[in-house]
Amino acid sequence: MSQYDYDLFVIGAGSGGVRASRIAAGHGARVAICEESRVGGTCVIRGCVPKKLLVYASQFAESFADASGYGWAVGESRFSWPDLIAAKDREIDRLNGIYLRLLDSAGVELHMGRGRIVDAHTVAVGDRKFTAERILIAVGGRPFVPDIPGAELGITSDEAFHLEQLPERILVVGAGYIAVEFAGIFNGLGAQVTLAYRRDLVLRGFDRDIRQAVSDGMEGRGIDIHYHSEPAAIEQHGEALRVRFSDNDEREFDCVMFATGREPYVADLGLESAGVRLGPGNRIEVDEFSRTNVDSIFAVGDVTDRIALTPVALMEGHAFADTEFGGMRRPVDHANVPAAVFSQPPVGCVGLSEEEARAAGHRLRIFRSSFKPMKYTLAGREEQGVMKLVVDADSDRVLGVHVAGVDAPEITQGFAVAVRAGLTKADFDRTIGIHPTSAEELVTLRQPIAEDQ
Repeated sequence: MSQYDYDLFVIGAGSGGVRASRIAAGHGARVAICEESRVGGTCVIRGCVPKKLLVYASQFAESFADASGYGWAVGESRFSWPDLIAAKDREIDRLNGIYLRLLDSAGVELHMGRGRIVDAHTVAVGDRKFTAERILIAVGGRPFVPDIPGAELGITSDEAFHLEQLPERILVVGAGYIAVEFAGIFNGLGAQVTLAYRRDLVLRGFDRDIRQAVSDGMEGRGIDIHYHSEPAAIEQHGEALRVRFSDNDEREFDCVMFATGREPYVADLGLESAGVRLGPGNRIEVDEFSRTNVDSIFAVGDVTDRIALTPVALMEGHAFADTEFGGMRRPVDHANVPAAVFSQPPVGCVGLSEEEARAAGHRLRIFRSSFKPMKYTLAGREEQGVMKLVVDADSDRVLGVHVAGVDAPEITQGFAVAVRAGLTKADFDRTIGIHPTSAEELVTLRQPIAEDQ
């Protein structure tokens, strides 16, 4: 008989935590999990899934506008924000139910409430305490809001999914993937959108050519981007919010949304009680097996010092359970993880950007194509898509694939296999393209636009 209540106690029932608990239970472990909100986590409840549903909704206006170029006469249209949010809520309820059933069918015991670590083998949930041989932290992150006067008058992405009405004028603060995605959503649904960013170009960390394509596409759709500017103070002014910017400009909006990053949800988690070490940004430091500096405590997902993406958390949770309870040895490899931004235009990428590859010391050949997607020819849109390959000049290996434009995320998923497999530019060249598609550009690029000597 074990000296512990459980073999594994998981704190946080998001993507990584649910996956880890199910796989561990499948290996025969006695598993419990706790959750203070709704099972499903950020992605399912207040992130990737509802956000993409809103992205789909926001794209209909553009499709209606383009339809006449293809011979369609579209009648009067009307959009209802309350109807969209109600439909979104029904889908989230359905998914939440699926996650609950998955835990139940796997034999994982669910305890509702905020988990707090008492010591290396004990977790408190409300007034109850549970012991476990191993503890897995999978609490994810929460939006970060800057400390400025009146910040409490703004919202974050969490609240954006529950607004009663669509704001007529909205300020989006930030320029990461959440900021540009919501700017596109609100703009497509008819709001007047301003985006303020303290630096010089959206999507910091992505390849610069892709960043420029997204910025151009957003401005081409009517989004007002203010670079080198950020809110310094917000105050209520009648029914509106008056924002004073760092450049002393003042404007009024109906809503201010902060998309200024996310931070690990470690406050009052009790990490200090067990001696769990935190790194920069209060992220939990782990090794390739998701182990913290405390032998019995592990962590996966956005709370760690690794890549904050849902599929990565799933991979980490699965690998952890296989390693600790399945008799396997599964270190997690974070190289060449593909990513997408559902901006308008959308983005897909895998591997190194040109800037990252140069910083790593590679001698490069750069291939790039800019063109109008075929979908836009009869619609009359002038927006340019971008396809880019970053190639190591010495080995011919494709180090990075970067796409901005129609269907970019769908295109990139397939090419991620090629980059992960270490294929060369010659392998790309030998591949027959599918015509007519945008994706064929990636296997028909022949002349480099730049080549290091």
